[in-house]
Amino acid sequence: MPDTSLRRTAISTLAVAIVVLSLFSGVTAAQSGVGGTTVVERGETVSSVSGVYGTIIIEGTVTGDVSGLAGNVVIREGGVVEGSLDAAAGNIRIAGTVRDTVSTGSGSVHLTETGIVEGDFVVGAGDVRIDGTIQGDAQIGAETIRLGETATIAGSLTYDGSLQGNRDAVSGEVTRDRSLGGDIFTDLQPLATGIFAINAFLLNLGLGVLLLGLFPKFSDRLADRVATDTVRSGLLGLGVFIAVPLVFFLVAITVIGIPISIAGLLAFLAFAWIGLVYGRFAVGVWLLSLADVENRWAGLIAGLILGAFLGLVPIIGGLLNFAIFVLGLGALVLGLVDRRRRVKPTPEQPTAESAAE
Repeated sequence: MPDTSLRRTAISTLAVAIVVLSLFSGVTAAQSGVGGTTVVERGETVSSVSGVYGTIIIEGTVTGDVSGLAGNVVIREGGVVEGSLDAAAGNIRIAGTVRDTVSTGSGSVHLTETGIVEGDFVVGAGDVRIDGTIQGDAQIGAETIRLGETATIAGSLTYDGSLQGNRDAVSGEVTRDRSLGGDIFTDLQPLATGIFAINAFLLNLGLGVLLLGLFPKFSDRLADRVATDTVRSGLLGLGVFIAVPLVFFLVAITVIGIPISIAGLLAFLAFAWIGLVYGRFAVGVWLLSLADVENRWAGLIAGLILGAFLGLVPIIGGLLNFAIFVLGLGALVLGLVDRRRRVKPTPEQPTAESAAE
């Protein structure tokens, strides 16, 4: 018992470390990492910021570049990026100063009245609004480009999309290039897809290590169930995937049911994630068994790599990943039901006390 407890504690610590390292980066002279939020505080100076984040906020000084992927990138008033800003993000807001080039792809970009870009401004976005100063040339591909009354572009403007507002803000030539917007997004898409695939792999690996380390026998039985009871597992997983969200949706129709349905859906998402990882683990174990290799850890790695690869394949890859997901979800439900039956005696089974009598 002590050895088992120690082993489970060590494995749990390792799994948590993997997940934490994939979610948060250390704050050092250079900030880099995956997930979470990174903030360069006012008065703080770092050499660079790079990685995949939910949000990047610059209030202090970055002596180098800011690069990577993020849900939002915000350079607040007083914030300074001495190098360039090279990022793909949902929204980008620049109220501070970027000494070099801004090269981004995002849903929306706003250069506020206090925002200054000393280099070129190369942007692909759904909506771009310029109220600040661009000291170099601007190359913008967007559905809508708005030039405010306080906007200044010292160089030329090459654009594609609907250009609105103060055209007098441009000191140089204004030229429309209809191929501009598509090229920017095409160049950024492979980078974004690849980085998100790596992020997902690390998170799934952390959960997989936790599950296999804490519940090795249950995990092995689940993998066997996927291989031997494939149809039943798949149909049950598909039914659970459809029925559970539908039930919570019906509960949410009533006002009092809204908080219950939200909590339930969040719990179901966590349960579904476990099913996804177990499905990939089971498929990995099955594939290795074809080569007479029996190792649960190798099976986990193989299944996760396969899932990440399929995620990069259009349509067919998504369908295969969904099939693996419902297999894992169904097998997980069946495994939990069987486990409950083994733990709780049925009415027909005599307990130890009744047998003694």
